[in-house]
Amino acid sequence: MKLTKSLEQAICIMTLLATQDKEIPVTSAVINHRLNGSPTYIKKLMRKLVVKNLVTSVSGNNGGFTLVDSPKKISILQIIEAVEGNISTYPNSGLIDIVFQDMQVAANQGEIVLANVFDEADALWTNFLATQTVADLLYKTLGRNEILVLNWNELDEHQSLLQKILPTK
Repeated sequence: MKLTKSLEQAICIMTLLATQDKEIPVTSAVINHRLNGSPTYIKKLMRKLVVKNLVTSVSGNNGGFTLVDSPKKISILQIIEAVEGNISTYPNSGLIDIVFQDMQVAANQGEIVLANVFDEADALWTNFLATQTVADLLYKTLGRNEILVLNWNELDEHQSLLQKILPTK
């Protein structure tokens, strides 16, 4: 399984929403502008996040999007599964049976063994990603154990504030 650009975009959206004042939804226009993507495509991506109950959509003149839950409770695994589906890295196309058709018993066993190896690897990866949260990403990125709350809809007001919170090199 190769993760797609959609996952990176979804994580960016989730971190935007995590830093947004919960009382003020981030507008679709702001999300589209920040991601510099196709509004139609981003709408489909947002729909996936809404359907998986990670994001809520607020309609109306002051509408937009907010997180359903605290960034501390939203795991990277939840975002992956919302955008990409369940993690399954072994394609199991049946090639082992074809290549070793003259040794069917061994081929069947080989297919089972290989599938089990990948199932175990997927479980390890899944368990790790389930422990990593949106808040963890922000804490590590900003070098602090708090999430600064902004209003992305009015970015100009916070431009100097954003420069203060970013780590210096």
